[in-house]
Amino acid sequence: MNKPVITEQALGEPVPVPELTAAKAAAAAGPAYVVLAGISFSHFLNDTMQSLIASVYPILKDNYALDFAQIGMITLAFQFTASLLQPLVGHFTDKKAQPFSLAIGMGFTFFGLLLLSVAHSYGMILIAASLVGLGSAVFHPESSRIARLASGGRYGFAQSVFQLGGSFGTSMGPVLAALIVVPFGQPSIAWFSSIAFLAIVILWRIGVWYKPQIAGKKAVAAARHPDHPDQRRVMIALVVLVALLFSKQLYVSSLSSYYIFYLIDRFGVSTQAAQLYLFIFLAANAAGAFIGGPLGDRFGRKYVIWFSILGALPFTLALPYAGLFASAVLTVVIGLIISSATSAIIVFAQELMPHRFGMISGVFFGVAFGIGGLGAAVLGKLADHTSIAFVYQLCAFLPAIGLLAVFLPKMPKAIR
Repeated sequence: MNKPVITEQALGEPVPVPELTAAKAAAAAGPAYVVLAGISFSHFLNDTMQSLIASVYPILKDNYALDFAQIGMITLAFQFTASLLQPLVGHFTDKKAQPFSLAIGMGFTFFGLLLLSVAHSYGMILIAASLVGLGSAVFHPESSRIARLASGGRYGFAQSVFQLGGSFGTSMGPVLAALIVVPFGQPSIAWFSSIAFLAIVILWRIGVWYKPQIAGKKAVAAARHPDHPDQRRVMIALVVLVALLFSKQLYVSSLSSYYIFYLIDRFGVSTQAAQLYLFIFLAANAAGAFIGGPLGDRFGRKYVIWFSILGALPFTLALPYAGLFASAVLTVVIGLIISSATSAIIVFAQELMPHRFGMISGVFFGVAFGIGGLGAAVLGKLADHTSIAFVYQLCAFLPAIGLLAVFLPKMPKAIR
């Protein structure tokens, strides 16, 4: 059976963690399904709003005569604030948890959407994207901690439930853009601020549940588990996990940011049709995100990581040469396989550095956002100088980085 959090080992010196007693009690009681559902639904709402940015790129490109490099810079503006601040937020909340910070952070997303709906210059679009990214930076580290606290010891399952909401939220962006933003224009983005308000209400209620879980808890230091990897192996494993996340996230970013343009350029489909094809990929991505966590709980996260990264390689290599229907089928398979790595990678990293849940979640979510932002900017520049088709031919080799999983240590069952 899974052990409570208090039995896991910190890297180096023991680190005081106020919420350990609460986590132990939660593990004994089993998963708090209402809380998991609430935090997953909030993740759904959060990422639905974030995905609108990429989904309205064709509109912004036409309205403001933007090139692909400028499109990439919008993604970079959003991802930069999200990736830069997430580790800092996680490190701060490791020391002192903030039960209502999630609701406050969602307020930045609320104002970012309102600004994006009325933006009349490229600079204002960048500021709006940065505000949405700031909301994401506050949301992800602490919400990942709450999901773990509510897991009842089923850490992979809880992380998958949490990721499932975000992945489905991401997949909804293109659909909502096709149904609402394309027909009604940029001002209709303001309607989605109501989603942000709903998320604020839910997150405030979760904060009410979270506060007594950590209130009055004394700091507890954990003893080192005898079978835990040593510090050197932990650092190597963390570097490998970052590299694996790089390969996964950069490929997903290439599809999320430019797949619409690829379909329009190669097959001549309409913008709305291309957005629906993007939704198919993102929905498969969401379904795959849920599978990886429970499989990692049962069989070990290393095996899931092996399969999810390297297993996508044959299909990514075939995608640039497929027809329209075959491309849709391939993106479904790619999404199901490659997205199953996310929960396994994050929980594996948390097990390598327990008691640093906020910081490690912030680092890995931040790396994911940062790779997405920088990758979108670089790939956009490359597409301007070559072609969108060449970008996908090049990105097809990214899952080969999954071979690095051979350097991951085998975690003791007591830790898993």
